[in-house]
Amino acid sequence: MTAMLKGQLEKSAYVLFLRNLEPIYAQLEQCLKRHADAPGISPILMQPLYRLPSLHRDLEFLHGASWRTDVAQLAACSTYVDRLAAIQVSAPGRLVAHAYVRYLGDLSGGQMLKKIVSQSLKLADQSNGVNFYNFGQPQEVIRLVQSFRAGLDLIGESGETTRSDLVDEALIAFELHIGLFHDLALRCGLSNALPHRLSASPTGG
Repeated sequence: MTAMLKGQLEKSAYVLFLRNLEPIYAQLEQCLKRHADAPGISPILMQPLYRLPSLHRDLEFLHGASWRTDVAQLAACSTYVDRLAAIQVSAPGRLVAHAYVRYLGDLSGGQMLKKIVSQSLKLADQSNGVNFYNFGQPQEVIRLVQSFRAGLDLIGESGETTRSDLVDEALIAFELHIGLFHDLALRCGLSNALPHRLSASPTGG
């Protein structure tokens, strides 16, 4: 992320980053849709938030149709996917914590990354290669953030999933992201930028 924010990430490294987000979003969005009627999940479900189609467009534009076979899925990515698959069976309400970490991050910091990535990769326009960060006009981004937060409040009042559960799972999500960026940094030769690990266990409850 440090290299990305400085506009120093090479195209191949950025493609590797997107390729390892894709399985996470595929699993997360599949699980959320599977439990779409659950009171502890339905308030935060919004079609404009789903990132899987935009990830596919960006990967095909930046690498080509063979990105699945050409670009590696890292171990930390598989660990994250396994966590999502496990909790959608044992505690599906905890999926909301992962939606919170991913989607609110995409809506906020992602808007800054859109411009940085576009400039560093020398993209001719922002209609190709950075679809992942495209949620529409600024007022639509604000509306989505407000709607998501309002949905979180409704979930917190429903009692189906406790606030403590969501906080615990959010910490696990952050730890899983640290593991992912650790693997990405190693693969891209950025070992001097390796993050420190949190104490939360990715397999913890």
